[in-house]
Amino acid sequence: MKRNYDLLMQEQLKNVEKGTPLLLHSCCAPCSSACLERLKDVFKVTVLYYNPNIDEDAEYEKRKAEQIRFLKETGWAEFLDCDHEAERFAEMAKGMENEPERGARCYQCYALRLEKTAAVAKENGFLWFGTTLTLSPHKNAEWLNEIGEKEGGRYELNYLYSDFKKQGGYYRSIDLSKEYGLYRQDFCGCKYSKR
Repeated sequence: MKRNYDLLMQEQLKNVEKGTPLLLHSCCAPCSSACLERLKDVFKVTVLYYNPNIDEDAEYEKRKAEQIRFLKETGWAEFLDCDHEAERFAEMAKGMENEPERGARCYQCYALRLEKTAAVAKENGFLWFGTTLTLSPHKNAEWLNEIGEKEGGRYELNYLYSDFKKQGGYYRSIDLSKEYGLYRQDFCGCKYSKR
């Protein structure tokens, strides 16, 4: 039976002390917008920008700059940068170049990013971590939550369950993107999704 990850998050949020630090992996400013709006009054959020899947350096830097600008304008979270590490994604994708979107390559990409988020959370003393990736209707929330739960256990951290697209989250991100004039890309970032 499918788990309702939005409901699981609501239950978690009831038991979180206000101001608890959370490391939130973000793929981009538009996706982070509705997630941060929902979490900012519960957690003290730090956004981790780790996206080795983004193929081109110029695209990577453009998205990162938008993330930073959005956080500065709203004050909803702190920012923590990572190296681009595009070579890690390229290595991971070997042999899966012809996989369809939402297939095995995407699963491994989710795992790459959530494992790094958990590792950085542990290194920096966070007890909670999560991701904005569940906001997108193109991402598999079940896979993301399974991976997050596994990495939480591995690193002895609390993983914040989510399905941020629920309760109109995706549509709210579109409204916030318009309000803040955010650059909304039309592909996840990797060269395979671009084609």
